[in-house]
Amino acid sequence: MKISKAWVLTMLFTAMLVISMITGHSHSLQAASSVGKDSLTMITSPDYPPYEFYDTQGGNRQIVGFDVDIANTLAQRLGFKLQIMESDFNGLIPALQANRADFVMAGMTPTPERRKNVDFSIIYYEAKDTIVAPKTSNLKQPQDLVGKTVGVQLGTIQEQNAKKIAAKFPGIQLKQLNRVPEAIQEIKSGRIDAAIVEDTVARGFAQANPELEFNVIPSEEGSGSAIAFPKGSPLVAPFNQVLQQMRDNGELEKLATKWFSQTTATDTASSPPAKGGLNLDFRRILPEIPFILQGIPLTLLFTLLSVFLGLIWGTVLSLCKITGVQPLIWVANAYTSVFRGTPLLLQLALVYYATPQLTGYNISALEAGVLTFTLNSGAYMSETIRGGIQAVDKGQAEAAMSMGVPYRLMMWDIILPQALKNILPALVNETIGLLKDSALVSTIGVVEILRSAQIVGANKYIYFEPLLFAGLIYYVLVMGLTYGASVLERRLRQSE
Repeated sequence: MKISKAWVLTMLFTAMLVISMITGHSHSLQAASSVGKDSLTMITSPDYPPYEFYDTQGGNRQIVGFDVDIANTLAQRLGFKLQIMESDFNGLIPALQANRADFVMAGMTPTPERRKNVDFSIIYYEAKDTIVAPKTSNLKQPQDLVGKTVGVQLGTIQEQNAKKIAAKFPGIQLKQLNRVPEAIQEIKSGRIDAAIVEDTVARGFAQANPELEFNVIPSEEGSGSAIAFPKGSPLVAPFNQVLQQMRDNGELEKLATKWFSQTTATDTASSPPAKGGLNLDFRRILPEIPFILQGIPLTLLFTLLSVFLGLIWGTVLSLCKITGVQPLIWVANAYTSVFRGTPLLLQLALVYYATPQLTGYNISALEAGVLTFTLNSGAYMSETIRGGIQAVDKGQAEAAMSMGVPYRLMMWDIILPQALKNILPALVNETIGLLKDSALVSTIGVVEILRSAQIVGANKYIYFEPLLFAGLIYYVLVMGLTYGASVLERRLRQSE
């Protein structure tokens, strides 16, 4: 049988394609098996467009951006499923060290200090630092910043570069801030004179705020972004291989063009800001309102769980304090002293980051928040409940004991109901405090009301409007809670 040349070439091409697919699949399986799992968790700080930010249109809660596209490509090529979690930027490396995530992508630069704690991939993008300042300030070069106050984001390469500039040009005062939008707002409010920001991010803020400009710092070398891994991670080599392939075939350049060249005209104000006074335009956040409102259920769930569990725990502690058993009294008083004497934010960070290292349990951000607030509010409620119990007339306890009522039933059926009725206003105040303090869980990545507003502000390159709207939501919730408590208190008085 005669075999045509075209048929032979077709078969050879098919065989090569099959072999390529098999070897590629085996490489993926090899990469996946090297860490013993088929999914990876990436942690990022999604308030840094266009690297990583939330797509908030229509209430969506999907993290997108330049880094996310690269991470999805890496996961696809290496045969992993990608999961994304978030945190503040200064909590990213601690999350790696606590084994909460497999790698960090957040426009992070591999500085010598960071290399001591984590491993890095090769550089996948080069950026430059800029000076962001009002157009009329004439702050264009590092030497122009002498005698000025300059803002930088805490924990970033820009902070380190700013320190080098300040050392080279004495007289520059640095102010560390948690997020870039905060630095921009500080410039607009006149609290600082300028900020050092990466060029791709500065471009978006300058377009959204026509009164600002940015100038590249020529004396400083570009900042390179790399992927961070826990020390000794087996992912470094396969990630580097794929990144190098993406660099060689132009994929990284195409993604950079896609994200860094797109206009931010849709995020700019409809008109230039007015000179003098506070210029607010809530029309800019109208499409994002559904996204902010989605934080309400999570905030309420967190508050109600914390109050309910804190009330139970506080009752237990208060009973320990009045039992007359000295060891129980000492333990309860010592516990209350520790939790009332240390900052709540410190307790939250310790629970969230230390629990995986100490117990091996990968506690979620919501669980860590509820646990921390339960332990903290229990300490405060224990004193309130103890005072309420001791305020109940002693004659009722003596009458119950004379009738042979067991101590447990006496406390549950007679004393505690009256005590709770007496301390209801104090418990309402504690609940209101928990509702407002729930904003602290945004520092560990819980997207509640405040975090949602901050995300919208970062995406829109604005500050006041989303925060004012978030404040309105908190106010409405507190007023609703106050009204409900007053109705309950009136009914309790009528039942007496």
